Amino acid sequence: MNDPLAKVLAAEHAAVYAYGVVGAKTAGALHTKAVAGFDAHRARRDRLRALIVRRGGTPPEPGPTYPLPFDVKDQADAVRLASLIEERVVTAYLELAADGDASLRRLAAQAMQEGATRAYGWQPAVGAFPGMPAERTSGSPPVKTEPTPVPAVSP
Repeated sequence: MNDPLAKVLAAEHAAVYAYGVVGAKTAGALHTKAVAGFDAHRARRDRLRALIVRRGGTPPEPGPTYPLPFDVKDQADAVRLASLIEERVVTAYLELAADGDASLRRLAAQAMQEGATRAYGWQPAVGAFPGMPAERTSGSPPVKTEPTPVPAVSP
């Protein structure tokens, strides 16, 4: 699958499936959050399908099931899965964010912002930029997560 639109649609198909699992393992406010995530990914999936068709393509169909990265036995597992779903969907949009078409870059940026926000809502922690490795292995200096002091400017 070389088409970035098809790749993000496939990621949205997987997210819709996984959010079904999250919803089944949550209750109360967490279940409400799971339904909202499910609805958001379903809406984006439908928009992507329509976009691919408008551009003359054939959108990939969803799989009957998707492998989960771990067993989801309880609500804590469901929260962890929801956060991971969002991180993976954000990663899927990275390639589309580099597309030559400005409208696709905007679509990707908005989807990445929404996904990062949802991920933070599930597990409020900030690590590396979603989709980027937590540590650099090329020998380059690590990415700073603390603000850099700005030197005072003399009048």
